[in-house]
Amino acid sequence: MSQVPVAERLATPSDLAGDARRSVAEALNPLVADAFALYLKTKNFHWHVSGPHFRDYHLLLDEQADQVLAVTDVLAERSRKLGQPTIHSLGEVARLRRITDDDRAFVEPQEMLRILMDDNRALAERMRRAHQACEAAGDVASTSLLETFIDEAERRVWFLYEASEGR
Repeated sequence: MSQVPVAERLATPSDLAGDARRSVAEALNPLVADAFALYLKTKNFHWHVSGPHFRDYHLLLDEQADQVLAVTDVLAERSRKLGQPTIHSLGEVARLRRITDDDRAFVEPQEMLRILMDDNRALAERMRRAHQACEAAGDVASTSLLETFIDEAERRVWFLYEASEGR
């Protein structure tokens, strides 16, 4: 086994300075954790939704969960492209995430939509702050990704708002 330090073994060449790459990873990794947490929460509600709008909500939540899950890989790989570490475990997700769990046995469908709307809105806000950090680091690739993900989060908020009849 090589005695090369882990940081050197994971290093990837980049024209961004080391401190800039670290600050980008520090901005992105909590978003990866939040996306994992939001994915599982959305799937939880997808699995447990009931009532007269079951089919519509079930399909909407499944589509949104898939979209959120896709964010995790893109942002995690962006950190790795910069030679930085990303999420290693569910424990690390638990330490870094800001999306709260909802372990209740039953949640009214309208409340599910409201909760997910609020979580997606908060995620978009955090993505904006991460965008500022990436912009300050000169990382246009990360800012571009975040712009797309902010738009997607806002679209999820819109759909959840409309599906809940704005209440």
